[in-house]
Amino acid sequence: MIYIYNDYGGTHTTSMAAAFHLNKLPTDRTLTKEEILQIPYFNKLTSSDFGKLIFHGTDEDKNPVYTLGRKNQKLVVPALKNLTLLLQEKNNGEEKIIFSNTSPTVPFPMSIGGFLSRGLKIDSLGVPLLVSGAKICTKDVIRLVEHTKKVGKTAKETVTILDNKEFK
Repeated sequence: MIYIYNDYGGTHTTSMAAAFHLNKLPTDRTLTKEEILQIPYFNKLTSSDFGKLIFHGTDEDKNPVYTLGRKNQKLVVPALKNLTLLLQEKNNGEEKIIFSNTSPTVPFPMSIGGFLSRGLKIDSLGVPLLVSGAKICTKDVIRLVEHTKKVGKTAKETVTILDNKEFK
């Protein structure tokens, strides 16, 4: 099985989700500013990274975990699903893939912080908003990861797309 967490930029809630999925962050308390800023790839990707699958590690069940920044392109994930199904059919593959959208967990401060920091390169204003946003959405991201793992273990389809709108 392959897990791919995706959203607009692929650098904030996706990186948090990957870190929680890989048990790299505590789930029983509020994260510190230092912990948030040390999450691999958190606020580090640029526009040249859009559309790239970023490998974060292998989970406790030996499943690879990736993130993807897809911008506003709502067709990227369905296109990847169709490509995956085509390749699996051609090569008799059976690998399950779970695409999990983290966008519904993004709070307003994180959206503004991401725009200021990544878009306008004003880290002095953007990073504090990103940290605040990360603290706001931590519980939702944890729940989303738990849901994603549960679906991954029970999904019958080869490729599953989770829109996760229930986490808004």
